[in-house]
Amino acid sequence: MTQEPGWRALPIGGVVLEGGTARKYRTGDWRTFKPIIDKNKCVNCLLCWICCPEPSITQVEGDKVEVDYEYCKGCGVCAEECPVKAITMVED
Repeated sequence: MTQEPGWRALPIGGVVLEGGTARKYRTGDWRTFKPIIDKNKCVNCLLCWICCPEPSITQVEGDKVEVDYEYCKGCGVCAEECPVKAITMVED
């Protein structure tokens, strides 16, 4: 009778073999809605930047923000958290 391998013989799971691999996957293709920032309404509070679950909101020119649509999944958290409603979700 052959013995099954123990847990120590199993390969380690969840190992990231090289750094920065998430940049290779353009996850913005998944969305159906995308955020549009009205620069005239934006008060640069950066709540959208803080609350974005992905690094899709980026800071430019000091406190100004932009959306990196290559990685934005269209979840709408930024629009929901914006205190002045400067972000609207539109169909992509």
